[in-house]
Amino acid sequence: MVRNILSRLLQAVCVLLGVALLIFIMLRIVPGNPIATLMGEHADRAVIERMTAELGLDQPILRQFIRYLADALRGDFGTSYSLGKPVAALMGAAFGNTLKLAVLAALFAWILGITSGVIAAVRKNGLLDHLFMGASLLGVSMPVFMVAMLLQYVFAYHLHWLPIAGVSSWKGFILPAVALGWNSAGSVARLVRSTLLEILEEDYIDTARAKGRGQLGVLVLHALRNAMLPVITMMAVQFSSLLSGAVITESVFSINGIGRLAVQGISGRDIPLLQGTVLFSTLVVILGNFLADCLYSVLDPRVRKEG
Repeated sequence: MVRNILSRLLQAVCVLLGVALLIFIMLRIVPGNPIATLMGEHADRAVIERMTAELGLDQPILRQFIRYLADALRGDFGTSYSLGKPVAALMGAAFGNTLKLAVLAALFAWILGITSGVIAAVRKNGLLDHLFMGASLLGVSMPVFMVAMLLQYVFAYHLHWLPIAGVSSWKGFILPAVALGWNSAGSVARLVRSTLLEILEEDYIDTARAKGRGQLGVLVLHALRNAMLPVITMMAVQFSSLLSGAVITESVFSINGIGRLAVQGISGRDIPLLQGTVLFSTLVVILGNFLADCLYSVLDPRVRKEG
């Protein structure tokens, strides 16, 4: 088990270094000078060259990368070109909103997805099965921005029940959380249904029924417990994806989060800001996968023995 954890930690470090190097090179091989883009087309060339030299952008890429890694290990991700503030401070201020949004979206997705999947499996080929699986297919198929704008039109613009944008109160998180979690809810529902149907065909389920265990007891104590193993893995990965991938949702609902910072970095070619948000998102995804592996090992003794 310890060897497995150390191996995955080593893999995580390699992935982080690879992503950092990749994004570092990609941002610097794109034609154009980011300082010139920031200062505008009428900026004095001498000023642009001076600013480029002060920021070290005229040095070899390898030297810039080593310097960036050394600063990043100290928690210094540079200063945003467009906002004029440390990237670490900007991400720290924005992380709270992103975390709240991801937690609410995950809770919505998991509660709705697991409930729908269980009901669909129990009512196999029935009306509720077709209804829930149709809704889950719709959730998986619809883009996040389409769901977000539809929710805004119906519940904010037409019914005036919830704010159309911003998160000045807890109500402001409801529509973004539903829009962000809708796709994940559909994936969870379909996985729960398919896994649960397979488990219900196993011999030990028939044995539990033969011993007099009721339908609810068989479903909860035997079938659902084993069916949740792959679902929990998906849920852990989903949470990390929700936490790091709320770019569209935060932009549509004007939420000051990590995703919106990434959009600002892309639109303004703000290299430090974009590098910091990408590395943060990568770290979150890696931690999510690591947590999923740990949970799977705890819930399934066979994985511990193999480890």
